[in-house]
Amino acid sequence: MVFRALIAAFTLALAACTTTPTATLPSIDQVEYRIGAGDKLNLTVFREDSLSGEFQVNEAGLLSLPLVGDIQASGKTLSQFRDDLTTLLGSEFVRDPRVTVNVASYRPVYVLGEVSNPGEYAYTERMTVYALVAKAGGFTYRANQNVAFIRHENEAQERAYSLTSGGAIMPGDTIRFEQRYF
Repeated sequence: MVFRALIAAFTLALAACTTTPTATLPSIDQVEYRIGAGDKLNLTVFREDSLSGEFQVNEAGLLSLPLVGDIQASGKTLSQFRDDLTTLLGSEFVRDPRVTVNVASYRPVYVLGEVSNPGEYAYTERMTVYALVAKAGGFTYRANQNVAFIRHENEAQERAYSLTSGGAIMPGDTIRFEQRYF
């Protein structure tokens, strides 16, 4: 009787120590990059050197351009932002504007917990969780390699995700790995 009680208590304790992932990370092909505060964009307006250059999205999500002023950039895809800028320039400043928009540098990602070198890392295009772990020196021997806790930039709470080889992360994400217990 005492033995069964101990087994039941041990089983409950073990269940309390494990985290059940609530979702699976989307693959690289399923996510679309959106501009955010801290990103640096390279804008080229054909034959308009004063409107071309590298510009950083500020904390309010705005991009400040000469002549034009502040333009909302945060939350838009590169093509949406390019189309908005083309429309704005064509309506007031430039006849038949030809605009290209590229990312000069992304906002960083953060990795915490059971990796060899936790910290801030530069995001690279199409980055996966495993690529970030590799940048951070790999998992520690205590790491739970089945679950990652991720807080996306615009979310208040982190969520548990099952790890897969192609699981995508995005600029501004914070990824945390817990230790395993057994």
